Amino acid sequence: MKIDLHSHTFCSDGLLSPADLVRRAVEKKVQVLAITDHDTTNGLAAAHAEIAAAQLPLQLINGVEISTSWYEFEIHVVGLNINPACPEFQSRLESQQQRRLERATEMARRLTKYQVPDCLPAVLELANGAALTRTHFARHLVNIGKASSLNNVFKKYLARGKAGYVPNNWVELATAVQWIHDAGGIAVLAHPLKYNLNGKWLTKLMREFALAGGDSAEVASPQQTPVQKREIWRLCQLFELTASVGSDFHQPTDWNELGRGLYMTDDIVPLWRDWTFNEALWAAETATSQTSETAVILN
Repeated sequence: MKIDLHSHTFCSDGLLSPADLVRRAVEKKVQVLAITDHDTTNGLAAAHAEIAAAQLPLQLINGVEISTSWYEFEIHVVGLNINPACPEFQSRLESQQQRRLERATEMARRLTKYQVPDCLPAVLELANGAALTRTHFARHLVNIGKASSLNNVFKKYLARGKAGYVPNNWVELATAVQWIHDAGGIAVLAHPLKYNLNGKWLTKLMREFALAGGDSAEVASPQQTPVQKREIWRLCQLFELTASVGSDFHQPTDWNELGRGLYMTDDIVPLWRDWTFNEALWAAETATSQTSETAVILN
């Protein structure tokens, strides 16, 4: 079974529509997918509608990725199996969207001092109603020729200490975990190695996440080595967390794809161990695929 519990649509900083994302997941043989846009659940209804209309062999998990503040670090917490219809949860996500707009306004003000004037209107147009992220600024700066790639924009303008960097103003880590639990969800520490923490700080993060009520951590992602997976799983065991997997897919690239590299060894305890899956749907899809492959061989 191929499972991917971390992906993005153009409702935040991904490039694909919810419909295109679920279709791509099926193309890549993903059977269980979570859409986890930044501080918004706006893409979930369209994704469910596409799965139903096209009868796609895909089980969609309602998700979200909440940005948090922890000792001046920006830490992301994925919420899985959340109830997007919960009014209180939506109100809380709206408060995050307001924080995003405030940060974007300040980023634009700072960039004006460095020969990037009046960029907020262009960034808002580029986002087209999506949750505002630094990636939207990066895409705009590439579009106007300030850098050749998104990575170069971050290095030159948006990373900590650079001209357009604005310290995060997100909710506390423990608060985000509580929000997710209040919405009936599972709290997962997203991509623990992406924060560039040393061993001491990574252990501290995992410990405090667990103490806050966190449930799981992403052990497997496309860029992680087997040694890194084992280290994250060791910390999960130490703090009684289960293991999750996620590509953090935003767009098709050479180095990242839905469902790629998300394997775990048999001794790792997955967070979905008690979930109920639609086995009949996948059995039918597998039979269809095998029939097609046999036909190709015979021809």
